[in-house]
Amino acid sequence: MSRMVKIVVMGLIWAISSTALAYEVTEVKGGATILGTVTLKGVPPSPKAYNLITFPDPEYCGRISDGQGWRLLKDFVVNDQSQIQGVVMVVEGVKSGKPFTLSIPRVEARDCQFLPFTTVIRDEHGVEVVNMDPVMHDIQAYETSLMQGTRVLFNSPLPFNPRHQRENIHATHEHLPGKSLVHQFQLSKGRKTFVMQCGFHAYMESWAIAVDNPYFTFTNEMGEYVISLLPPGSYRIRAWHPSVKHEQVHTFTVESNQTVRMDFSLLSPVGRWTPHTMQAPPRFTSAVLGRPVLIEPLVEQQRP
Repeated sequence: MSRMVKIVVMGLIWAISSTALAYEVTEVKGGATILGTVTLKGVPPSPKAYNLITFPDPEYCGRISDGQGWRLLKDFVVNDQSQIQGVVMVVEGVKSGKPFTLSIPRVEARDCQFLPFTTVIRDEHGVEVVNMDPVMHDIQAYETSLMQGTRVLFNSPLPFNPRHQRENIHATHEHLPGKSLVHQFQLSKGRKTFVMQCGFHAYMESWAIAVDNPYFTFTNEMGEYVISLLPPGSYRIRAWHPSVKHEQVHTFTVESNQTVRMDFSLLSPVGRWTPHTMQAPPRFTSAVLGRPVLIEPLVEQQRP
């Protein structure tokens, strides 16, 4: 058998096996529901703090800041009852069921932050990024894991949005998005964690976990989640948050029309150290720019 024929045969075998393993859309009769609440055990860690003077566009990006020249990256959104918003809840092991409509999720750069902070992706599909800001961003995307480190997936500039009133610091985003940037990528075998950062503004992050079926959701402001129309069977459910090292996975079994409650308690990071902390007085002030800089939190005044 020639080398070319071998390559073709191997390609056909891969295609057939991939199709066999792919998720199948079928009618779900007597679908079950799993629901619950996710809380944080322990004190939420302090947010990362960035001195805006050390990054481009301090006046504009400072529209979200503490009023003292610091931009805070709050990776945990926790209410007074320790319930966490934005945790990704993923059911694993579902081979067939309701339609899988997600293909390419959209992440928006708005006021120098990526929205949403947590989302989901599909391997070999990609992600879309749009810019609402009158400043340029630099999109750097990685796949990552605790044991194997990171690998660059793509790195592309995101031009500023010409529809925004660039000289009006008070301007809102009542305009169309900028040019859409779409990147397809393929994750390494066994990796599911995706992170996107801005090379110009380090406080801009967006995290995602790869999913292979449509049975996922995000916790709301009360830490609640609901996933419905599950075919009867035994599965795993994962509570994923990018800043929690020890994620939780539970197994469960559902029958037709059954509702199962599954609550999660994620352990808050302990002793987490970051170089991005507030310093008083700050090491750098607007004097290093050689011009007066007024940083006003016109959109949101952040509090630690």
